[in-house]
Amino acid sequence: MALNNFLARFQLLQPDFRPVGEHQREAAVLVPIVRRLQPGLLLTRRALTLRKHPGEVAFPGGSADQSDNSLIATALRESFEEIAIPPQAVEVIGCLPSIDSVTGFRVTPVVGIIAPDLPLQASQDEVDTIFEMPLADALTPARYHPLDIQRHNIPHRVWLSWYQEYFVWGMTASIIRALALQINGNTDTH
Repeated sequence: MALNNFLARFQLLQPDFRPVGEHQREAAVLVPIVRRLQPGLLLTRRALTLRKHPGEVAFPGGSADQSDNSLIATALRESFEEIAIPPQAVEVIGCLPSIDSVTGFRVTPVVGIIAPDLPLQASQDEVDTIFEMPLADALTPARYHPLDIQRHNIPHRVWLSWYQEYFVWGMTASIIRALALQINGNTDTH
């Protein structure tokens, strides 16, 4: 899928300002689209030494700080801290609807375009690997498979997928799938 086709189909949204639940914290991730003839989707694999979600595929991002003036600022700050994407190098094009995580976060995905030649560098404390998935592959809804689970006796549906040796699941797969459904004109949320 060419970048122009992606941009024509992407529906610009502002961050969702629904009230945050009693036990929720705000977070944001950057969904970096790499500007190429055949665009890519930039992802990371979290460091194995992390206490939470070690070794999982993720977008750069994290919890909102009081110093962040918006959730877009959160996503840009965290992306710089984790993989050295300069905030000014990101062309933010919009946000996907927020997703409530099973771990108590409301996560806002911020979609942005980045150049292919950025000198990315993984923060060894947080990121093990930086890799790129072809956007056309990522935006194929059929590649995501549901798994129904129980967490604290509450049913949840998580999404699973593979790309090369990378197992993509949970929040990350849900975000990519939501983007795929939006781009492909499908509103299925299950």
